[in-house]
Amino acid sequence: MELLDRARQAAADAGFDVLLVSPGPDLRYLTGYQALPLERLTCLVLPARGEAFMVVPLLEEPAAQAALGGGLELVTWGETDDPYAKIAARLGSPALAGLDNHMHAEKVLRFRAALPGTEQGLAGDVLRELRMRKTPAEVASLRAAGAAIDRVHRRMAEWLRPGRTEHDVARDIADAILAEGHATVDFVIVASGPNGASPHHEVSGRVIEAGEPVVVDIGGTMPDGYCSDSTRTYSLGEPHSDFVDLYTVLLRAQVAQTETVRPGITAQELDGVGRGVIAAAGYGEYFVHRTGHGIGLSTHEEPYIVAGSPLPLEAGMAFSIEPGIYIPGRFGARIEDICVCTPDGGERLNLTSRELVVL
Repeated sequence: MELLDRARQAAADAGFDVLLVSPGPDLRYLTGYQALPLERLTCLVLPARGEAFMVVPLLEEPAAQAALGGGLELVTWGETDDPYAKIAARLGSPALAGLDNHMHAEKVLRFRAALPGTEQGLAGDVLRELRMRKTPAEVASLRAAGAAIDRVHRRMAEWLRPGRTEHDVARDIADAILAEGHATVDFVIVASGPNGASPHHEVSGRVIEAGEPVVVDIGGTMPDGYCSDSTRTYSLGEPHSDFVDLYTVLLRAQVAQTETVRPGITAQELDGVGRGVIAAAGYGEYFVHRTGHGIGLSTHEEPYIVAGSPLPLEAGMAFSIEPGIYIPGRFGARIEDICVCTPDGGERLNLTSRELVVL
């Protein structure tokens, strides 16, 4: 498996003797297996020198066989077996093991006990270097995810109107996310009026009123595992002039950032493009989060578009561009597109209008 070979070489280059990867996006990326995150141990064991194998509970063997297609040795364990001891017996005493970043603490500690002479590190230090540079096939998957969430945004007038609660609207949006091709709904933010000033607002029973702006941030996971994420801001009737002024600045910042994407610009430089526009207009203190996050098999992954990151962008990197302005007690706005850095610039994967949509 080409990806396993690349990961093995990357692990060796980083000084790891073995990578231990439990269920989650890293495991799916490396093997295609979307294993259940059970209390029982499922773990890909990838030695830097030697053949990889997958340890699975006996009752999960059929699912693992179906997903892996015989391309990887399966080591099963029964209810009274100790899978950590099985792994330790095969590995001997590696000096440094890389554990996936989201492995449950109880499993981390069991590995520590089974391999007492082994130092533990983060496999993510190796795997993120592979995952954040998307292949053309991965970009195509993200493009399809972007088109699916765009179709939901284009239907917003069906649900977003005065007199309905945020809960009512969010429920309809969630149904549409599935209907438009996603396998799961990952999040639905419907933040009306003053709730729009909370970037991660939890939907509430608040009744949406005429003339209010509403921030709608939605995303899901497609059947192939790749994620969508897009935010648009709507106004239910003619917006207040103060809000129009704010939105005009925000749109200018977001457009400037998406048009600046190119290989070689650093993450912090790209963040600064939009932040500079917003600060120059007097809203700097109200842009309270980073510009964006990478996306792929996880909604949030490397690279992060944030001040202080010297990471140069490269072709294949995919990330959100989502500046926002949030005025506590009044309203807020955010515009979010997923972008891919290309060899000669950037490509937006969300293509619905970025103008303030008046419903």
